[in-house]
Amino acid sequence: MAHHVDKVRDYLLDLGLVIDKELPEEELFVVSDEESGIHSLVVDCEDPILVLEQRIMPVPEADRERFFLRLLQMNRTLVHGAFVVDEEAANVLFRDTLQLENLDKNELEGTIRALELALVEHGDELLRFARSRGA
Repeated sequence: MAHHVDKVRDYLLDLGLVIDKELPEEELFVVSDEESGIHSLVVDCEDPILVLEQRIMPVPEADRERFFLRLLQMNRTLVHGAFVVDEEAANVLFRDTLQLENLDKNELEGTIRALELALVEHGDELLRFARSRGA
């Protein structure tokens, strides 16, 4: 499994991401790219998959049904990954999973770029929900 972690680390650095934290015992990285809006993206090597998650925002307290419906509609436009909520339905996350065994840099870059694109395409609307709906 260590070779997967080394490969993922190398790919993250090659893609210009800053490794803010590395937890070798958990085979986990926390990375950022301020220019792209990526903050504390968790990259977790959970053999046989690589899990990528970034917290986007708290779930608004008001009009949750409309908000959740809109998240599902937004998911339809995402190239990779999806907007999800955590177990407590307290936070919206971007999440994607990739196979570790045949992971290549282009595939990981596709997920990173999909996150960037999702933030560009839907960030303003999500912020409006956060501001007008009591997040």
